[in-house]
Amino acid sequence: MSRKAAHGRPASWERWLHRFGYVASPRTSVRDRLVVPFPEPRSQLSRTLGLSPAAAGRLACWSGWGGPLLVALLAGLPRFWRLGSPRNLVFDETYYAKDAWSLRRLGYEGTWPDSKTADPQVLADPQVIPLSDTGSFVAHPPTGKWVIALGEWMFGLSPFGWRFMTAVMGTLSVLMLCRIGRRLFRSTALGCLAGALMAVDGLHFVMSRTALLDLIVMFFVLAAFGCLLIDRDRARARLAAALPVDDARHVRPDDDIAGRAGTGVRPWRLVAGVFLGLAASTKWNGLYFLAFLTILTLLWDVGARRVAGARHPYRAVLRRDLGRSVLSLVPVAAATYLATWTGWFLSDDGYGRHWADGRGGTWSWIPAPLRSLWHYEHGVYQFNVGLHTPHSYQSDPWSWLVLGRPVLFHYQSVKPGEDGCHAASDCSQAILALGTPLLWWSACCALVYVLYRWALRRDWRAGAVLCAVGAGYLPWFLYQERTVFSFYTVVFLPYLCLALAMMLGALLGPPGRKAERRRRGAVAAGTLVLLIAWNFIYFFPVYTGLTIPYSSWHTRMWLDTWV
Repeated sequence: MSRKAAHGRPASWERWLHRFGYVASPRTSVRDRLVVPFPEPRSQLSRTLGLSPAAAGRLACWSGWGGPLLVALLAGLPRFWRLGSPRNLVFDETYYAKDAWSLRRLGYEGTWPDSKTADPQVLADPQVIPLSDTGSFVAHPPTGKWVIALGEWMFGLSPFGWRFMTAVMGTLSVLMLCRIGRRLFRSTALGCLAGALMAVDGLHFVMSRTALLDLIVMFFVLAAFGCLLIDRDRARARLAAALPVDDARHVRPDDDIAGRAGTGVRPWRLVAGVFLGLAASTKWNGLYFLAFLTILTLLWDVGARRVAGARHPYRAVLRRDLGRSVLSLVPVAAATYLATWTGWFLSDDGYGRHWADGRGGTWSWIPAPLRSLWHYEHGVYQFNVGLHTPHSYQSDPWSWLVLGRPVLFHYQSVKPGEDGCHAASDCSQAILALGTPLLWWSACCALVYVLYRWALRRDWRAGAVLCAVGAGYLPWFLYQERTVFSFYTVVFLPYLCLALAMMLGALLGPPGRKAERRRRGAVAAGTLVLLIAWNFIYFFPVYTGLTIPYSSWHTRMWLDTWV
């Protein structure tokens, strides 16, 4: 059936889909469909600013990096402010900060006394470090703790030292998200909006100021996602360059070239494989991103070959792209994972290091260190899937998106006249791992919007966002009996911000719409963004452990489940 009938009306199947919200995309050249160009600076904006076309072009070029850097700077300042406060081991810092120090000193996780004994000694002046070189069983791979150890190497075993690198990664992740959003949406404004939304999210802010592993996983996964976006653009550009050009110098589709042409060396996929290996070697939930993103890149290749004219794009991808894609990601990630255990391999006292020495059996042909690591990791897996110890702040994944049960990282009651408490009654110091409520509740609506964009408008950008959210969120439903916490959601938070930025961009409307429509859209989108920023400022005291009256703390507990 032809796309349009002879009289120019849409085909019947298009008219039927239109009733459900489908709108066919306008016809564009094959080259522009393969690699969508960044839009030129609008003449209206140039006239408003009094700029010549050349100056407007230079401004647009500068803003591509200047805007994201400015957003990252504004995000970084509050993240480093009073970073060493509270002077305490907050929540699971009691494990990761000390294990990081152990990795730096021994190359593997040694043994510490129980936290009630060791924590006061670590925080004492003069400091006592009661670390034994006996290997200790730990529940997570070493990369995230090596990252924390880098800050401790620079600033010592202190609150500022063990939080420094997560603050750096939190700030850099805002910069990366701005650039990723810019490439994804072909809009510097929407990219910077996505980064700014993450900059004012309370969960991201708290995790940036706490030495836990989940933000480190988020950083590496986001870096891999950005690398795969660059790879997508470059591979499609090579495919477009291979297509024939007609007499009017228009690139035209070609079945033979689209089905057989290679896309050359793809170094950005190799880099993405390294980052995904680093994510998985921080916490194992990074493995789900490896699986999801590998499938996503293959589907991107299918779409590219279909646009280029391949009649059987899946067959073409199986023949030309599958092997390279898998080899560029999975083996590279696996090699990176093993490399992060180098300190353990080189040790004699690491936990289980010599378990396989002298053991025979079916797998004796595998080097003993690798079998020892496999045995160790099997024990870690059994521990993680069997972790059912009740915790007062555990939560069900169904409640995460609506902030049903945030985690209290730190709480201290302060008497009047002490530690900045000027109230007539007691004051509170609290650090609550709570996402900015208006941002998260708006993001729930945005997920519905991007689902619509993907299902009915065939928007690959919406599909990419949904894939990343699914990789970070859906696997936790397999472990609902396990003790899990809502702050795990920081891993897919960047993609919620991308979804919200995409929805706000649609609310604003495309440049071609009437001025009144754009004005109303700008007012609505701007109002929501300002409300989200105000919401972050309102909750700022319970993100940073500031001393506030108990009544002020209690008014911020909007839901009973937050207490």
